[in-house]
Amino acid sequence: MTTAFDPKSLIDHYRSAFAPVFKAQQEGLKSFDRIGRYQFAVAGDYLDWTLAQAKAALDSQSPSELVTKQLELTSALSDKLRARAQEFLTLATEAQNGLADVVTELTNKTVAEAKKRAA
Repeated sequence: MTTAFDPKSLIDHYRSAFAPVFKAQQEGLKSFDRIGRYQFAVAGDYLDWTLAQAKAALDSQSPSELVTKQLELTSALSDKLRARAQEFLTLATEAQNGLADVVTELTNKTVAEAKKRAA
């Protein structure tokens, strides 16, 4: 018994087989993009703090005034970094959940295919 070669069904089979891999790649790229934007924002916070420190050093009339301004700037930076740490935790949690969803989908699909072939 010979069967005709059907390239459309072969392509559909490979497309459905590699769909979870493609989705995992999309989730990974989305996470890399978000983490890159996060790092850029943190670098911007440090740059703003550094420029403010330099401005405070040039504008201060006395050492006590400089120390006071530096303490205020450092306090503001620590508040920003605390918020950024919470943002990073949210990013990491969302990335982990996205990957877990992809793995669950792949596992369910594999189990369903194995049951179908076993029957």
